[in-house]
Amino acid sequence: MAVLCLENNRTGFHGMISREEADQLLSVAEGSYLIRESQRQPGTYTLALRFGSQTRNFRLYYDGKHFVGEKRFESIHDLVTDGLITLYIETKAAEYIAKMTINPIYEHIGYTTLNREPAYQKHMPVLKETHDERDSTGQDGVSEKRLTSLVRRATLKENEQIPKYEKVHNFKVHTFRGPHWCEYCANFMWGLIAQGVKCADCGLNVHKQCSKMVPNDCKPDLKHVKKVYSCDLTTLVKAHITKRPMVVDMCIREIESRGLNSEGLYRVSGFSDLIEDVKMAFDRDGEKADISVNMYEDINIITGALKLYFRDLPIPLITYDAYPKFIESAKIMDPDEQLETLHEALKLLPPAHCETLRYLMAHLKRVTLHEKENLMNAENLGIVFGPTLMRSPELDAMAALNDIRYQRLVVELLIKNEDILF
Repeated sequence: MAVLCLENNRTGFHGMISREEADQLLSVAEGSYLIRESQRQPGTYTLALRFGSQTRNFRLYYDGKHFVGEKRFESIHDLVTDGLITLYIETKAAEYIAKMTINPIYEHIGYTTLNREPAYQKHMPVLKETHDERDSTGQDGVSEKRLTSLVRRATLKENEQIPKYEKVHNFKVHTFRGPHWCEYCANFMWGLIAQGVKCADCGLNVHKQCSKMVPNDCKPDLKHVKKVYSCDLTTLVKAHITKRPMVVDMCIREIESRGLNSEGLYRVSGFSDLIEDVKMAFDRDGEKADISVNMYEDINIITGALKLYFRDLPIPLITYDAYPKFIESAKIMDPDEQLETLHEALKLLPPAHCETLRYLMAHLKRVTLHEKENLMNAENLGIVFGPTLMRSPELDAMAALNDIRYQRLVVELLIKNEDILF
């Protein structure tokens, strides 16, 4: 039930009157308004507003702020002001608004061209062809040409190491201060509040209707992406321009350099406060975080930090969309059919997720090669990593509980068949 917040007499509250009475009272001036209590549903309220020589009625709500739609206002006056602006523009420019996304400036002078160039391009060598190289047929000229060719090939190889992962924009409703123009269609963003949406990862500002037209080309910026843990995986790798999250690479390098023979690797828990320290170090310092033996002597701190990273992902490494196919593969009895289904499931993962999973499984396969020392085989690692890498999209707790054994088996199969599947 709606609750009316009386703002002294400024609300224009007229009690329980009919639509006809409200229309008569408001007919004196465009933009006038009042609030009335419904005669048919006592306790509910209507905002009556005069616009375009007719009275328009909106169901009025209050939850600490006033609203008739998705926008919420501190005062009725602000709500009415914003409403009049919106009604005027959408009435007078309806035909233009309907067409304004047809010829966007986005691809020409907008976000795609103004966004920063990838870091690896900034450091590419500048290759200039010299006069001697063009004209000389001597040994030195041949050597230079060969060297230049090698550098070019090395540069191409380096570029191939940084894939162009596709990413959707993370749009959130936003209130802009001062005049703002849409970066997709270049038109004014009207209203007092919530004039449009802003990408929380790259800062792109567009109309809400234009956001549906923007391609999946978000290029996250570190000034917007301030976390490492609990950050979407694709967002993180694109912000740092890496193939995989630096947490995964750095932790695995540290573990393999000094801990593959550690008994109970990944099964034994590290001290939780120190694991939180590692998490904060990554969030604060990114790839500059110090996780060396000088800082954390116990290797279980590093394995704990890696597992925590995967548990904290807002979308699991094995995504909700791909989850059913992975579980289906674990239930198949025929080995060949099982691997085929598992291979199909991997195709459902976003590229950054698939690459990270490949890297992790190759590492866990190397862990099993030291089973005599660390006592960790593929089955044991499946028990540890199953619930860490997979979360059931089902809200039913019993169904999710039944899936745990299949989650374990999925990871076990991925480890054992890592060389075939990836």
